[in-house]
Amino acid sequence: MTCAASREVEPGQLIHHADHGCQYTSIKLTTRLLRAGVQGSMGSVGDSYDNALAENLWMITKTECIRGRVFATRAEANLALFEYIDGFYNSRRIQKRLGYLSPIEFEEKHYAEQAAAERANLKPRQPALTS
Repeated sequence: MTCAASREVEPGQLIHHADHGCQYTSIKLTTRLLRAGVQGSMGSVGDSYDNALAENLWMITKTECIRGRVFATRAEANLALFEYIDGFYNSRRIQKRLGYLSPIEFEEKHYAEQAAAERANLKPRQPALTS
């Protein structure tokens, strides 16, 4: 839930998608999602398509972060994964679907365009007529 803690996400605007593994169907996770205002989502049992994105993420993570490295401790491996996912993959890695921008660049562009549109919609005040 670090994503939700570091962002201003309105309840119902964030979706957590998972398979039917026991860790994802547990009461503890379901309660945590509900309290955080995160909508749970699960694909149908035996449907491989909803798992394809997760498998792709792990393949990329292994290629870009894990392969060729030796970790002295589990804590060191956990830190490397956290730094890669939260510090690079989720924020700075360019993505084709975002027009070859990183998520940060895409978000900055979105908010800049939104602000420009709001400025364009503001009408100038008319000066008071004096007689």
